[in-house]
Amino acid sequence: QVQLVESGGGLVQAGGSLRLSCVASGRTFSSYAMGWFRQAPGKEREFVAAINWSGGITYYADSVKGRFTISRDNAKNTLYLQMNGLKPEDTAVYYCAQKDAGLYNYWGQGTQVTVSS
Repeated sequence: QVQLVESGGGLVQAGGSLRLSCVASGRTFSSYAMGWFRQAPGKEREFVAAINWSGGITYYADSVKGRFTISRDNAKNTLYLQMNGLKPEDTAVYYCAQKDAGLYNYWGQGTQVTVSS
């Protein structure tokens, strides 16, 4: 079965940077689009960024555009989210997800990102 394991979260001051990783297993990673989502306390899960199977096409939420970069290394079965210029409002649990038949059907367990002001 598909397994997605995130890492790289932590506590950082406003303006700082973090890089999240998501290692996938269970099926051919390079065949599927991937995405990052986040959920802050008391809020619904929201879209952050997405990337197609090859890494050639990316999408971002307006709130992170210009600060976050999604990428992937298909040889390492790994998805990344480089987060620069972090703001307190970026505090959330971040999840990676794999797309299948148009839907994000597989999710990781999440990694906590906390940005202090």
